[in-house]
Amino acid sequence: MSMKKETPSDVRLHLAAVNGDVRSIRRLLDSGRVHVDCQDKEGTTPLILSAANGHVECVQELLEQGANINCQRLTGTTALFFAAQAGFMHIAEILLENGAVADTPSIDGGTPLFVACQYGHLKMIHLLLHHGAKINASMKDGASPLFIASQNGHLEVAQTLLSNGAKVDQRRLDGATPLWIASQMNHACIVRFLLKYGAQVDSLRRNGATPLFKACHKGHIDVVQELLKYKPNLGLLPNGETALHAATLFNHQRVIRLLLLAGASPSLPNQDGVTSIDLAIQSKNKPVIELLCSHLTER
Repeated sequence: MSMKKETPSDVRLHLAAVNGDVRSIRRLLDSGRVHVDCQDKEGTTPLILSAANGHVECVQELLEQGANINCQRLTGTTALFFAAQAGFMHIAEILLENGAVADTPSIDGGTPLFVACQYGHLKMIHLLLHHGAKINASMKDGASPLFIASQNGHLEVAQTLLSNGAKVDQRRLDGATPLWIASQMNHACIVRFLLKYGAQVDSLRRNGATPLFKACHKGHIDVVQELLKYKPNLGLLPNGETALHAATLFNHQRVIRLLLLAGASPSLPNQDGVTSIDLAIQSKNKPVIELLCSHLTER
């Protein structure tokens, strides 16, 4: 959609909305020279600007003057989206009570619930769910609100979503689950909680890697400890490697020690016939070679 060029009055109205200047908003609208929903080149309306900047009185005034509550910017975002992102509860309540659609998606599929989960606004999440926001919605890439909460390490948000019916293993298009992303991002408290809630410990991403593989690759020791309690696959994975190969490749000694204790085999070859011991020898890492070899003699 193409935007008409902004008039000087449009610009003044937008400025008043940003600054929370309710008297200027009234004066400009009373003049009749400016439309209540005039948009800038991004499609932003005065209502969106007032909501995004936390100006309650301006939001109320603009709604009384007939502002379209569900106007979208070119990116698809609405006034409610910005209120949810910033955690402005009072504004979100006013918008929802006046007919704002709880689930208008932006062009990447993100709804107000997604941004509230991203920023960890717990009260906002309760409010949106109360107004019918879809808990298992997905973004264009397949990420769910629980995925976003897990990625950002918001434990209470994850707990709230799951107790309200979020699917624990809903996958992104690349196969990654909330557990997978929490493992990659080193959020051990989220990993512990998702596992307790029944998340599949070996949920594979499309590339054949498990949460354990990813955590070993990154050296996330606390996450590895949580995952090991649930007997994850220590053998050859569909990606042709083992978790021990991942840990050895990056010389994560504490992780290697945990994997060996859990029963990982240093002499198990990967798809190229290379064992973890071979990898350690190739990188000339003496402590790791000794660690792996000592385990061989013990067994």
